[in-house]
Amino acid sequence: MFVAVIAAAFTARAADGDLARGQYLMNGIVACGNCHSPRGPDGRIQAGQELSGGLVIEKPEFRAVASNITPDKETGVGNWTDAQLVTAIREGKRPDGTLIGPPMPIAFYRNMSDNDVRAIVAALRATKPVSHKVDKSKYNIPLPPAYGPPVARVADVPRSTTAAYGKYLADIGHCLECHTPRVKGQLDFTRLGGGGQELPAPGGGIVVSANLTPGNPNGMAHWTNMQAKAAIATGVRPDGRQLVRLMAFDWYKTMRDNDMNALLAYLRTLQPVKN
Repeated sequence: MFVAVIAAAFTARAADGDLARGQYLMNGIVACGNCHSPRGPDGRIQAGQELSGGLVIEKPEFRAVASNITPDKETGVGNWTDAQLVTAIREGKRPDGTLIGPPMPIAFYRNMSDNDVRAIVAALRATKPVSHKVDKSKYNIPLPPAYGPPVARVADVPRSTTAAYGKYLADIGHCLECHTPRVKGQLDFTRLGGGGQELPAPGGGIVVSANLTPGNPNGMAHWTNMQAKAAIATGVRPDGRQLVRLMAFDWYKTMRDNDMNALLAYLRTLQPVKN
């Protein structure tokens, strides 16, 4: 009964989400379009196709195809209620009851606050509908019946430059979804931040996610804050090398400095992983 009441409250109030906050998050740290938008050969998002899906991440365990999350009623999520969108984001469950598989970062999105998830729903509602039908994802591994109990209520984390708020931003920004090794398709949380995932590079080839922990002697943990901020926001490493555009620096460049400082404060607390 309690969960049903919460769901009803979301249905009534999600449309009242803070649109400006939702757009800031969606076009910044959460970077929904980094996975849910088709790309050209140069790795840039195809103009006019934002959030319409189609990015393919293929591994032995799965062939994941990012879905169309625009408000298009035929090929997107235009027929989903606000409460259904909230459930999909935080619990990985579609309106038909099927589960959204990896690499959708449900383990991290479960920590998204009520106010922020409502804000993101408001931002999704405000995007342009795009008609773009994409393939369904296929999994060669069993998916769990659920990612946990229904998410009833998540309070806001006070916004500050502390590592606590930085962890919250890293969670909703799913930084460690890519920068943590996988074993049989599942994240190995004992090596959090250790990198090593092989991901499809735009235009062909493979990019390997970096080890963000102090266990990487040449990695971000040993860069200055200024160097780390430049890499996150511009995609340029301290040695001048350009990061591959699968790294969401085109979104992260919009992050406010206080948020960037909080994110770095948290990432610097990661335990060393040799990988």
